[in-house]
Amino acid sequence: MRHQRRYLPYLYLAPALLLFGGFLIYPLIRSVQFSLFEWDGLGASEFVGFDNYVELFTDEVLRAAFGHALVLILFFSVLPLVLGLVVAAILNRAQVRGLGLFRTVVFLPQVLAMVVVAVAWRQIYAPDGGLNTALRAVGLDALTRTWLGDYTWTLPAVGIVGTWVQTGLVTVLLLAGMGRVPRELFEAARLDGAGAIREFFAITLPSVRGEIAVALTLTIVAALKTFDLVYVTTGGGPGNSTTVPAYEVFQRAFREGAVGSAAAIAVALTAIIFVLNVIVNRIAEGRQG
Repeated sequence: MRHQRRYLPYLYLAPALLLFGGFLIYPLIRSVQFSLFEWDGLGASEFVGFDNYVELFTDEVLRAAFGHALVLILFFSVLPLVLGLVVAAILNRAQVRGLGLFRTVVFLPQVLAMVVVAVAWRQIYAPDGGLNTALRAVGLDALTRTWLGDYTWTLPAVGIVGTWVQTGLVTVLLLAGMGRVPRELFEAARLDGAGAIREFFAITLPSVRGEIAVALTLTIVAALKTFDLVYVTTGGGPGNSTTVPAYEVFQRAFREGAVGSAAAIAVALTAIIFVLNVIVNRIAEGRQG
């Protein structure tokens, strides 16, 4: 009887483990297997060992793609975190009326399909779109440009879309965390003469470390797996100035017939996402401890 009870939890977990293994672990193992072959997806394959992984370091386009993904982390994670902290701290301190409505409005980009977001921003960035029209209206004609056709500004332009999408999520997460902090702590700090900035660094920021870790985890993953935004707005161009790893996976697997190379990029991207998220969570857990 005791022996049966020991295995009872595993029986309850078995259906979930089967689904997890079938839809996550098995495809991952197959991707690793494909990455060791040169294969066009239809014909015979040839074992090439780690050549596809070596290509990640020797292929200039792939190096650039991973570099662009790291730049997008700045726009998808760092900027939304800074903006979200500032906005959430102000709203939490001021106890603004209609906070529920504000949360809904700032969270709205998260519920929109990224393809819809991309189409909307492509119109805004168009040469005769809303952004250039607004700049001309205030006499800043010199700043107008073809935002999605400029080698220098296209990647930041795509990144700003990510900032717009992720800031709402980060703000809502941080507001929820700040809402758990007892009001007595803030009142005691104000009685001791603490200003808004000191109150932020002494009480607010340490109280939301867990929410910051969650926000960074979600936004870093979103930055590194960006595909639809790039595909719709720039198609990786101009040239290769906005290619990212997920776009290269699609390009090589379905357009160039280089399944092995695409699988190697996907496996490397998975490993990078895993390592970065482990680092973020280890830092958060260490500081909480």
